[in-house]
Amino acid sequence: MRSGPFAPPAPAHELTVTSADGARLHVEVHGPDGAPAVVLVHGWTCSTAFWARVIRELAADHQVITYDLRGHGGSPVARPGGCSTDALADDLEAVLEATLDSAAGQRAVLAGHSMGGMTLMASSARPHFRAHAAAALLCSTGSSRLPARSHVVPLRAGRLRTALHHAILTSRAPASPLAPLGRRVLRYITLGPDASAEMVEACARIVAGCPRGVRADWGRVLAELDLDRGVTRVAVPTAIVHGAADRLTPVRHAYALAALLPHCVGVTELPGVGHMTPVEDGATVADRIRDLVLHHLTPRAGVTAGGASDDLGPHRHDETDETDETKEPTA
Repeated sequence: MRSGPFAPPAPAHELTVTSADGARLHVEVHGPDGAPAVVLVHGWTCSTAFWARVIRELAADHQVITYDLRGHGGSPVARPGGCSTDALADDLEAVLEATLDSAAGQRAVLAGHSMGGMTLMASSARPHFRAHAAAALLCSTGSSRLPARSHVVPLRAGRLRTALHHAILTSRAPASPLAPLGRRVLRYITLGPDASAEMVEACARIVAGCPRGVRADWGRVLAELDLDRGVTRVAVPTAIVHGAADRLTPVRHAYALAALLPHCVGVTELPGVGHMTPVEDGATVADRIRDLVLHHLTPRAGVTAGGASDDLGPHRHDETDETDETKEPTA
């Protein structure tokens, strides 16, 4: 059995949750019962193992709940037509209902990476999200125009580059992230220049576990994504963490989200970090979650839960949003 900071820790217990359309979701709970609750939602082609570093940082004094999105990890492939932003929201709602105590008014800090962040946006108006979310963290994610804004293909922004990114997202071609060439491609697309060989290996093993049909079906959802309205409904205090070297969802997405969020409490931009922020800098991601727990979930003298206005990090609004047809990438 693999060990080390990138290997998934053993959960305190596991359960299977059934979503609204009958989809079965693998759920893990780490850490002590009764501790402040944190819910982690992974991204496209990943699994609960993606959060290993963050879980190890938090599980000593937090109850950490994480689950495999449908078709990923231990959650079976969705029925035909079962991949949509509504399905993402249904699944998160089912997990929150099954793992948090509604009768006691239990709340949690919710953190989502990439498609996991999109899951939070898609769920923002849902009743269980509103009842249980005390604060949120969005990691390396965006709400719309993903193919147009990506820097994976090193061409000038425009229709051709957008079309190529769309084709990459929706491709059903075989991928071999564990092969030498596959590792190099994976590193280029998803990781920053400071990523270690161990980080590349961990991400390659996780991504290799995603069936290509699942990858393509969810990639089609991402290619057509438009959750800008959902962002404006995320009423809880929300922090953002984003890698400055992210090619897949470049950092401009972070500032676009900050401008839309009703209560953004900070943008943390990580130099030298790519798209895989919880793997590349799990300590900072865990620290942002701890800050949100402290300020918005754990009662403190003179501070009402969810009502603090603490700024958790640098929050810039000076980014100009040039049209995607003219902006030159820095790939």
